[in-house]
This record gives sequence, C-alpha cells and structure tokens, in this order.
Amino acid sequence: MIERRKKGWDRMNDQLKEAIIMIENGQHEKALKKIEQLAISEDDETKRTIAELYYELGLLDRALPIVEELMFRYPDHGELFAFAAECYSELGKEEEAIDMLTEISDSDPSYSQAQMLLADIYQNQGLDEVAEQKLLQAVKYSPEEPIIQYGLGEFYLSRGDYSKSIPYFKKIIHSNKFSYEGLNPEVRLAEAYSATGQFEEALEYYDRGVKKNDDPEALFGYGYTALQLEEYETAIKQFSKLKEIDPNYTTLFPYLGKAFRAENRLDEAIDILSEGLLKDEYNEELYLEMAKVQFHKGNANEGKGYLEKVIAINPSNTSAVKELLLYFHESEHYDESLELLSFLADYKEYDPVFERFKGKALYETDDLNGAVEAYKEAIKGVEDDEELLEEAAFAFIEYGEKEQGILLLEKLLQLQPDRYDIEERLYGLKGGK
Repeated sequence: MIERRKKGWDRMNDQLKEAIIMIENGQHEKALKKIEQLAISEDDETKRTIAELYYELGLLDRALPIVEELMFRYPDHGELFAFAAECYSELGKEEEAIDMLTEISDSDPSYSQAQMLLADIYQNQGLDEVAEQKLLQAVKYSPEEPIIQYGLGEFYLSRGDYSKSIPYFKKIIHSNKFSYEGLNPEVRLAEAYSATGQFEEALEYYDRGVKKNDDPEALFGYGYTALQLEEYETAIKQFSKLKEIDPNYTTLFPYLGKAFRAENRLDEAIDILSEGLLKDEYNEELYLEMAKVQFHKGNANEGKGYLEKVIAINPSNTSAVKELLLYFHESEHYDESLELLSFLADYKEYDPVFERFKGKALYETDDLNGAVEAYKEAIKGVEDDEELLEEAAFAFIEYGEKEQGILLLEKLLQLQPDRYDIEERLYGLKGGK
C-alpha cells in the first residue's frame, strides 16, 4: 500500500482513493491521468495530498509546481517551504532548497524540520561543521522530539564520532516514544557501542534491536560483536539466521566459519567455507579461514595450499603471508620460506616482520652474513620481542659482532630476569668480569 494512503485516508477525495488503488493494481497510466485532472479541479487539501503522492512516486517535476502554487497561496505555512525544499534537493537543486529552508522563521512549527533538512544538504556538500550546527539548532528548538535526537545520533555515527552518538540514541530508547518505521535506534546504539569496543553493551542492544527488526546488517553486527566476546554459539545463531534471510550475504561466511572453528565444529566450518567459496571464489578471508581450519584438523598440506591461493590472489595479504611463513618455520621448511620471501620481493611487497623470518631462514641454511643483515632490519625499534632478541643476539655473536650481541642479551635479561642461562652466557662473553 502506498504510504500516503495511511494518512488521512478517511478524509481523502473518493476519486483520489480510486486513483491510488489503480496504481496499486498496476494501472499507472490511467491513474496518473485521473490524478492530473484532480490536481487542476480539486481543493487545496487534495492538491497537497496529490503533491505528496507524486513525491512518493518519484514524479518530482509534477509535485513541485503544485507545492509552489500552494506556497504562493499560504506564505506563512513553513511545512510547504520544507516540502518544496525536499523536492529541490531530490532534483539536485541544493541552492534552491537552501533558499526555501532559510525562509522558514524560528517561530514556525516547521523550523526544526528545516534545520534537519539543511543539515542533510550541508553534510552532502561535505560541510560537516555547518551540518552539526543545524542539527544542534534543531535540538535546541525541539529538545524532546525523538526524530531530531535520532538525526543527530545518526550524524555522529556516520561521521565516526561514535561516542558522541551514544547519548542521543540512549535518550530516544529510554523515552519509549520512538516509533518510526524502518528506523531502529537499538541497532544504531549497538553499532556505536561495538565501534568503541564496548562489546557487552553492544550485544545487549543488538539483542533488543533484532527482536524489532532482524534486518541483515543488524544480524551481521550482532554476530560479529558476539564473535569479539568469544560468545561463539550466539555468533553462530545470528550468522546462521542471516544466511537464511540472505544466502548471498557472502561477508558472513568467513566469520561463521571462524565461530565453528572456535567451537571445534571443524566439519561444519569446512562446509560453510566451501559454500562461501562457491559464491565468491576470490574472497581472501574465506581461503585464509579455511587454511586455519585445515591446520586445526591436522591437514597441513591442505592448509598450506589455501594460504598459497590467498597469496596468488593478493600478494599484499600480509596475514596470509605471515601464516604461511610461520608454517614453514614450524615445519623447518626454510628453503620454501626463502622462496616465498623472494617471490614477495619481486612484487615489491614488504613488511618489517618479513626480516625476522628471513633472518631465521638464512641462519638455518648457513647464510650467516645474510642472516645478520636481515636481523639488523628486524630489530629496529623492537624492545620486547624476546624470541627475536635471542635469535638475533646469537647470530651476531656467531658472526663476530660480539658487542651488538651482548646488548641484545642484556635487553633480553631485563625482560626475563630468571634466565640464568643468559646471565651465564653474558658473564662468559664479558670475560668473566
């Protein structure tokens, strides 16, 4: 049913009702001819309803002349100016819309609405500070109007000022006066809490929000937040519900796979990740998660294969590279590690952590000179990586750079004061003094 039918249907002109029913039945051309005739002959209230109907149908070029005619007749009705501004804005005539809205005085009941519309326009123009001032002005004049509170909360949320948005959404929810179709302040508050790392609070409001409307974005946010809190069963439930609603929401598949893996439901994880790959064969996160599941199952070769597929798709995927390098080092496949690092170098891919893997691989393949050079890069700015400090120290000492090795072992001893083996080694390096 067309939305405008719900408003004032009982008082509506019978012929207009008939035209609306025609539209709903697909008789658009016949209905529009009838409406066009009514717009010429009927009273102003009916004309206003027709203009709203045209607006809803996207026929702004038909709505605007009617609104302008009514504005001329009723220059003190600010809501008509606001309506005209909405039409102008939708038509891309933002300056004309601004002119309309600035005509509305602060004594007009539509003043706050005008400020909100101005805020939308200025935000679209990238003038966030001006938009914020307009919204604050609207709140000042209508402090208890929930839709304005929502607008300001939404503004801060869209701009990434999550902490600022929270009080406005909370006020709306606690007032119990908000009932705008399609708007869900509980979910928006949950998003703000989640973005600020307040996952427990977010989970509570996601739960309340999806009970009102389990739209895909809300379910995804709910599942993702539950995953951050390691509430894996909740995450599985929400992601599974989202999959039922929208099987093509491919973003959910790696997260659902991760939740299954965390619950050690590895076969289910493989099934869901395989399904995801059928829908999106270039999704790096799916391959990466599949690799982790395969390693978890003890299928090292399969895990390695999936990591190599990620890197083939995108050599810049540092997470996959690190996972594969870690596998090579844990399995002492140092030659393969060096081959991968050489491949990445050809693609100009670099991460400081690569130097650490390179140093270890070169050391284990008896290239002491190369290992020392790699370790020199790896330790830059590193203060608390105990394993790296120890590896590099022994490489430096073996290479003959004794003083550098001693400095690293002293750092290591500060981090691990109970390492008596390091203490003894230092004692010997310093000549027993």
